[in-house]
Amino acid sequence: MSRLSKIFQTVLWNSRFLAMIAVVASLVGAIAMFLIAGKDAANVVKLVVAYLATDDHGLRARILARVAEFIDGLLFGAVLLIFTLGIYELFIGRIEAAESNELAQKLLLVRDVEGLKDRLAKVIFLILIVRYFEFALDAEVRTAADLLSLAAGIALIALSLYLTAPKPEKPPK
Repeated sequence: MSRLSKIFQTVLWNSRFLAMIAVVASLVGAIAMFLIAGKDAANVVKLVVAYLATDDHGLRARILARVAEFIDGLLFGAVLLIFTLGIYELFIGRIEAAESNELAQKLLLVRDVEGLKDRLAKVIFLILIVRYFEFALDAEVRTAADLLSLAAGIALIALSLYLTAPKPEKPPK
């Protein structure tokens, strides 16, 4: 192998460190989403205190919508955090602090792109369910067709949950 080829391969291999841009950017995004969701949660507490003082049912509906919003923010922050850890593990190296942690073994360690995709898909699916819940809270049901559409959306979510649930393993014969 020529000297030029070795230099090129070394540069090519070390180019994987460009993934640190994605790691840092998505970590910053995750922190931002957690902070935003924290502020939203604090605002919900204020609304709950106001609701307890007035018993305004219109305020109750706003509280439900706000809770769904901050859950949405937390889930999006979780997606970014999983993406951050996954990209780091795939391109840069193993996270030694996570290697010995039992919780990390179940949640965060990513060994391949399929594992990262699977973890992200599950959290994104949760975000979509929360977004549909937010939509359902705001939807005005005026006709039977509106109610049927809402029910169909709920049925599709239930079907999706069933289809994506882990299947029990069959015992060997």
